[in-house]
Amino acid sequence: MLLHLIILNYNGRHLLAECLPSVVAAARASRHRCEVIVIDNDSADDSVVWLEEHYPEVRVVRRPNRGLTSYNEVVAGLPGPVAVLLNNDIKLDEHCLDPLVEPLLVPGDCFMTAPMCRRFDDTTYEGFRTAVDWRWGLVCATALYPGHEAAIDRPGWTAAAGAAMAVDREKFVAMGGFDPLYLPGRLEDLDFAFRGYQAGYHARYVPEALAWHRGMATFAAVYGREGCDRLALRNTLLFQWKNLRHPRHVARQLICLPIRLAADVLRTPLVGRRRRWAFVRAMVGALARLGRLRAEAYRPRRDLRRERDFFRRFAPSRAWRSTDDTTANVAMATGSLSETTITEARATP
Repeated sequence: MLLHLIILNYNGRHLLAECLPSVVAAARASRHRCEVIVIDNDSADDSVVWLEEHYPEVRVVRRPNRGLTSYNEVVAGLPGPVAVLLNNDIKLDEHCLDPLVEPLLVPGDCFMTAPMCRRFDDTTYEGFRTAVDWRWGLVCATALYPGHEAAIDRPGWTAAAGAAMAVDREKFVAMGGFDPLYLPGRLEDLDFAFRGYQAGYHARYVPEALAWHRGMATFAAVYGREGCDRLALRNTLLFQWKNLRHPRHVARQLICLPIRLAADVLRTPLVGRRRRWAFVRAMVGALARLGRLRAEAYRPRRDLRRERDFFRRFAPSRAWRSTDDTTANVAMATGSLSETTITEARATP
């Protein structure tokens, strides 16, 4: 079977030099036939020249810089059933790929898988067993919720992925891929995962698949910390206005967002110039995109029951408890989990 490993790159020659060798090694170690592709988003550095000189076996696809949406057209034109989507600051364990893609190769409604991800120090856990919560009227997706330590090594469902994921190619294309509403970026992965859940699919966390992430290596270099935070706030509002219709979720926003605006105004004298009016500016930026929201081609299927269930299933208080027998069975069949580990996971309340 053919796997496509697709790395998104923008001015990241130094990151490719550090991380690409692990991706190539993982591709060679897989029992599947693997093709490694780099999508270069009009890099101004020598990324393309460096790739041609050092990795001629890696296919380079040049596209305008459209963030994660650059994946959409490329994935649609590939023949294989599974695509592994990677940031350019991701390293893969040599034996990562086979367990990561296995849930996508068995009959069922899994449309996306996520590996266990650590920072480059190899001790700090980053994700991607993700929960969703509400914080004063804003949705927050996080892998570092209270109790997450108990779930790090256990397979189960996840609310979203992140800088590394594997997708069922046909389902990805049918859903349209990542939504350009959020350009230049932030929250596209949560939006994609939510739309998948609304369509009747689910995403799985596969801890037997290990990856490492430097974190914000490209995005922060372009936008800075404050700019990244503003984009996250703006896109959180867009995610909510586009996707959420359950009365409880609408009420949370109606009650809490005015409080956030007032707090943003009141704290102005207490924060630095770059952090002033952060939420006000995010709100203005989101309102400016309302026209695109109304013409949205990436809307989820409207299902208030599943919308409610998404937030219930992945609430932090429940996320660490859930396990998935199907994932465990797949891992058992491929030998990536021991019988003892599976028994312990299923025994979790």
